Amino acid sequence: MVAIMTGMHTEAPPARRPVRQLLAASVGNAVEWYDWYAYTFLATYIADQVFPESADNSLVPLLSTFAVFAVGFFMRPVGGLLMGAIADRRGRRAALTVTILLMGGSSLLVGLTPTYAAAGVLAPVVLVVARLLQGLSVGGEFAASTTFLVESAGPGRRGLFSSFQYVSTTAGQLVASGVATVLVNSLSEERMNGWGWRVPFVLGAALSLVGFWIRQGARETRSEEQRQAPRPGLFEALRRHPRESLLICGITAGGTIAYYTWTSYLPTYAELNTGLAKSDALLAGTISLAFFALLQPVGGMLSDRFGRRPLLLFFGLGFALLSVGLLHALRDSFAVLLLVQCAGMILLTGFTSISAAVNAEIFPPRVRAAGIGFPYSLTVALFGGTAPYVGTLFKDLGHSGLFPWYVAVLCLLSSLVYLRLPETAHKELER
Repeated sequence: MVAIMTGMHTEAPPARRPVRQLLAASVGNAVEWYDWYAYTFLATYIADQVFPESADNSLVPLLSTFAVFAVGFFMRPVGGLLMGAIADRRGRRAALTVTILLMGGSSLLVGLTPTYAAAGVLAPVVLVVARLLQGLSVGGEFAASTTFLVESAGPGRRGLFSSFQYVSTTAGQLVASGVATVLVNSLSEERMNGWGWRVPFVLGAALSLVGFWIRQGARETRSEEQRQAPRPGLFEALRRHPRESLLICGITAGGTIAYYTWTSYLPTYAELNTGLAKSDALLAGTISLAFFALLQPVGGMLSDRFGRRPLLLFFGLGFALLSVGLLHALRDSFAVLLLVQCAGMILLTGFTSISAAVNAEIFPPRVRAAGIGFPYSLTVALFGGTAPYVGTLFKDLGHSGLFPWYVAVLCLLSSLVYLRLPETAHKELER
């Protein structure tokens, strides 16, 4: 690993091979997020096998599963800080190498988690450890890949390149959703509960090795000047750039609650609140994710031409005004769920397609990866990672109608930040 970290410093500038740079970042990122999201799509099966049932409340195992989902998110700020520091000190590619190997190992651990019936309390303990490691990996992945993608872009193309952050993220999520859908539709309930839910995680571990191999062909994007400069301290970004750190929190809060509600939790939300069949909910999620992935480069190119702020306001105000109506419109209908999801995906593109560029344009290169990684991941942990748990908890308390308002208020608050955000689309990126 030391050789990997130190040997990359003599490589040529990445701009000469933009397609290869995109491929190295995107394929690895897709594998990372496939592993992360497989947990969400199979949450109900994990709940049945890993957590004990409650005689008083059938939602207790599912709530426990989503609580573990949220716990994993709280390792993401740590990952963003540590892996961001590696990216700033040793190079972007070094951090990307570490994150994908860590994700592969933790995904395998999820797939090998024993059942509660076989191991008792050890089962949820193993699952928590695996999710903590996944959180560490994903937090670091975003910090390193965001920086890597934007620094790989040529003039006037940062928005386009940054859109591939969510193209690849969505591709990984799409594959996870597709694999889950195929398994649910082809295996009996008994086989899914017995071994079927483990298959995606073992597959994810194998795919991580493929991502690792592809990333070995990436070229470092840190400038020679930054390589020769003194290494930044672990908390230097927070200490020297507190305003920029808070700005990323404000930018991200509405985006992350909307993103995780629409791309991850909505199928489960529809099951809990409308009685829609599990297979129909997963299929609608899969189709809408494919639609979402196609929208990302369009949003990125629009931002390169017209600026970042108009797209952010399109997203923030759109969700503030429409999310309550969209979520209340859900019925026991596949078509209605699909329409609601696709409508949300259009609005969401205003945030996701350019968030990597917006974040990278805020921080100087010396602390760019760590500066992005910690505040972004902390905000995602507070508002995105808890979205499934909060939504399920509102349902358990008999107030499921409050959850859409929760989403709308956070998006409105982020919109106030977007209104005061300086436009950075047409400024040269400091390297």
